Amino acid sequence: MLDKRNELNAWDRDHFFHPSTHMGMHARGETPTRVIGGGEGVYITDTNGKKSLDAFAGLYCVNVGYGRQKIADAIAEQAKNLAYYHAYVGHGTEASITLAKMIIDRAPKGMSRVYFGLSGSDANETNIKLVWYYNNILGRPEKKKIISRWRGYHGSGVMTGSLTGLELFHKAFDLPREPIRHTEAPYFFRRPDRSMNEEQFAQYCADKLEEMILAEGPETVAAFIGEPILGTGGIVPPPKTYWQKIQAVLDKYDVLLVADEVVTGFGRLGTMFGSDHYGMKPDLITIAKGLTSAYAPLSGSIVSDKMWRVLVQGSDQLGAIGHGWTYSAHPICAAAGIANLELIDELGIVENAASTGAYFRSELAKAVGDHKHVGEVRGDGLMAAVEFVEDKDDRKFFDPAKKIGPQVASALLERGVIGRAMPQGDILGFAPPLCLTRDEANIVVKAAADAIKSVFSNL
Repeated sequence: MLDKRNELNAWDRDHFFHPSTHMGMHARGETPTRVIGGGEGVYITDTNGKKSLDAFAGLYCVNVGYGRQKIADAIAEQAKNLAYYHAYVGHGTEASITLAKMIIDRAPKGMSRVYFGLSGSDANETNIKLVWYYNNILGRPEKKKIISRWRGYHGSGVMTGSLTGLELFHKAFDLPREPIRHTEAPYFFRRPDRSMNEEQFAQYCADKLEEMILAEGPETVAAFIGEPILGTGGIVPPPKTYWQKIQAVLDKYDVLLVADEVVTGFGRLGTMFGSDHYGMKPDLITIAKGLTSAYAPLSGSIVSDKMWRVLVQGSDQLGAIGHGWTYSAHPICAAAGIANLELIDELGIVENAASTGAYFRSELAKAVGDHKHVGEVRGDGLMAAVEFVEDKDDRKFFDPAKKIGPQVASALLERGVIGRAMPQGDILGFAPPLCLTRDEANIVVKAAADAIKSVFSNL
């Protein structure tokens, strides 16, 4: 067994190109390879036998937890009956058609159809094309710019990486590309004027958006995209009234709203969708992770009635829409999605995310909120973040070279719990499976408090 593990480690360093990884350090063996062998509930186990409570649900995605036999059986049964058929030219499968109906039944009011893909990135690529198509059909070929936010995350493709507002995803890739723009992040803790309260800061963000639309020309601005709560940019809930104020600006200038619910869809915030949680009125909704709890790759673009009518008009004018993926609505993935959504209902996952999430965030704040180097404990639903500062009173941040966030995440892992060191800041993030219990939340909180104490006592 030891020989096999050593062989896998060598193959990994020599042949496997990992995403979001320091390539040189990994290839040289300066950072460890961890081969995951199994999972059950909120825990994973690696091939060395180390068991860890996964308090980030993979990448915010294993919402119903690991080892759900119902989903595994659904995948196996679909593979035996029909492993694949395409969705082009009106073709469908029972699984893909059923899942589309289930999604629309759960979606915010006013949504009409689901276009399926495989990842959040490709779903947002679809959304960009649909926004452009929509305005072309309406005879507005100049209305094409899409405004995102700094610190937003919307994917790693050429255009979706451009929408993403994080330096790491732009560096040396010649991104962002036209016609993408970025406006203020709704990051209250890092607001430029600390005298502003939440509502004043929300108005400031809305004013900055309106200034940008006017500077670019409203006739050129097609859409605004945002996560209901910033995810990879720091797990940052919007300030009070933010989405209401943003929506007013979008309505004023006839700008579409794309709600990126890759993280928040299907229960993460204690509601089925984050759009309902914050009172958003999207024209398009991006879904992925929670759709199958990552048991199979599947994403979707949920199209509103308003947009669908124009898309149909376009097809009547131009013929079949020239957009498609080979694996759109893949039946095995759709079968996983059906079983997953059924489990979400059967297990009361959405309700648990609300109640256990509130408990977890409260206990985390009690345990570490008063630490002199903790600037803020924040979150919503079953998402939480601890942001570290050098000086709390002056809101002075650490030198990034000290890698405080990664040090705490590493110390947390030593204590058997997985959190995430978020990019662009010393921020420890949590987004555990939505089946997390209060006892398991207590384990995470204790490990986090111990890890923070350990790191800062050694500084």
